[in-house]
Amino acid sequence: MTTMLISVLVGSKKEDKAGTGERVRHGLEKNARDMKEALQRAIDGMSSDNPEVRVVSATEIYRLGRSLADHAVFPWWSDRELGELLEGASPVITVGVAVTPDRFEQIRQASGLPRLADVPTDQDAREYELHLPGGLSVDVLTSKDPAGEGAIAKYLQKFGEGIQQVEYRCKNVNRATEILSSRFGLQPVYPVSRPGADGTRVNFFLVLAPGANKVLIELCEPAQRLD
Repeated sequence: MTTMLISVLVGSKKEDKAGTGERVRHGLEKNARDMKEALQRAIDGMSSDNPEVRVVSATEIYRLGRSLADHAVFPWWSDRELGELLEGASPVITVGVAVTPDRFEQIRQASGLPRLADVPTDQDAREYELHLPGGLSVDVLTSKDPAGEGAIAKYLQKFGEGIQQVEYRCKNVNRATEILSSRFGLQPVYPVSRPGADGTRVNFFLVLAPGANKVLIELCEPAQRLD
């Protein structure tokens, strides 16, 4: 009788664990679906004729991207040198949303034709930046060749429109890359920084966010001022 009771209890615990795991999985899947739907609504709203709808939509995109990135890079702030390179308690963050070329033009027209960034000619990207109340920024990105092999083109082909990257301003991208590689075991997309838009230097890390997919984090070192 005792042996049978133990077997029943053990079996019950296994079933409880399996049930809990299944509920967690379903919860994560639902969260992902909800986020995708909210993101698509926000992308749709960015080309609205109503300026308030555009601001609310872009702010929601920033909020969603920032939430993913905050979870992904949380351990980085434990390193004092890295934290200083990323501007400490007040990091400057820009969320990059990839959209189709048609949507890119629609949002740009609705937003008053913001200046196009000067992107290196060998890179598959067109972009402009939207500045929002509260100092928030969103980069709108698209591919020069949607059927091609560029990074933005591949993202759109695989995932459709969405948050493609989250950018952190960085004082020295090469030094930050060294720290993330040696102290955190993260592999950069490029061995050293490369030219980015408007004279910046950039590098990228694909970082796993707890309970979510990987997030592409861009480290962006501003161009040197000549004055």
